[in-house]
Amino acid sequence: MTGANSFSVSGYGPERAGWTRIFARDSVARRLDWPILLAALALSLLGSLLVYSATRNRTEINQGDPYYFLIRHLMNTGIGFALMIGTVWLGHRALRNAVPVLYGLSLVGVLLVLTPLGSTVNGAHSWIVLGGGFSLQPSEFVKVTIILGMAMLLGARVDAGDKKYPDHRTVLQALGLAAVPVLVVLLMPDLGSVMVMVVIVLGVLLASGASNRWIFGLLAAGAFGAIAVWQLHILDDYQINRFAAFANPSLDPAGVGYNTNQARIAIGSGGLTGAGLFHGSQTTGQFVPEQQTDFVFTVAGEELGFLGAGLIICLLGVVLWRACRIARETTELYGTIVAAGIVAWFAFQSFENIGMTLGIMPVTGLPLPFVSYGGTSMFAVWVAVGLLQSIRVQRPMSA
Repeated sequence: MTGANSFSVSGYGPERAGWTRIFARDSVARRLDWPILLAALALSLLGSLLVYSATRNRTEINQGDPYYFLIRHLMNTGIGFALMIGTVWLGHRALRNAVPVLYGLSLVGVLLVLTPLGSTVNGAHSWIVLGGGFSLQPSEFVKVTIILGMAMLLGARVDAGDKKYPDHRTVLQALGLAAVPVLVVLLMPDLGSVMVMVVIVLGVLLASGASNRWIFGLLAAGAFGAIAVWQLHILDDYQINRFAAFANPSLDPAGVGYNTNQARIAIGSGGLTGAGLFHGSQTTGQFVPEQQTDFVFTVAGEELGFLGAGLIICLLGVVLWRACRIARETTELYGTIVAAGIVAWFAFQSFENIGMTLGIMPVTGLPLPFVSYGGTSMFAVWVAVGLLQSIRVQRPMSA
């Protein structure tokens, strides 16, 4: 495609080579979706305060440095932001050509977890410890590559004008592409990540315009698969106990139900305005486990109250709202599918994380996007923001 109001498939056009296309007044900077960018930054910076509050007194994990997790959270945010800029610079269309390589690398990553290189953290065998306090969770990157891979397959013939909607063969190929890493992650087992990936697949298929028979078929297959996983004892004992505690909150309050009970106490004690940042008794007393990662929302609930916790939800809502708008306004199916997949990912993971702290969802160990401490998850969500921004800036000006 050529013309003053369009971009080439491989980039933004030869006249905008290099970093000037990121900062030029009449190009990318003007087309960026600033509400998404500012909301994501606000979430990450607010998360840094919550992480600091949750870890400053935890001498057993902060190596005697109260700023240990704060500095690392800010570093992760900075690296993630740089990855976002790099993603926009490359463009989602150029990344489409690299999907086979990216997919292969992410698949190798999750396979390595099943080797002696894999490590167990908080009961989940889904990590690769790199040393020096750094670790990698390859399943986070799989979420990105599943979205890109399925979008590439489902959107290719439609964007070329050969088909109005993806045919059954194409849908089957896309499902096969997603099924391989999902099964590997299930073997770890990392049930939380599998749940997110399944929701991503459903969101992608809905956005692609594929036949509703595939949607209903997947829902039926998912129900059958859940029964099979339970009957074949694929889940570890700690995962089964989490579901048991969700079904019966009064079950073993000093054991499997401890986390959720303490989480609800922390959030409930915050009231409307909270106890004040760094002044939460539950947080200061270290009563809520994994408060800098899985249960970071409890810090907001206790110390910032309903208003502060509501602000986090509103900021996440801004990200989702603008992402939905990007998905709706793009003129190519490939971009629509990528944006819709990211919406499904962020929406479900946010709901699951916040829901488990409130006791309305089972505990699965999923981080809260942008807010929870964690390098790999932070990098992945910022790459996703970069993909959204790329879709936004590469659309025709008239869109």
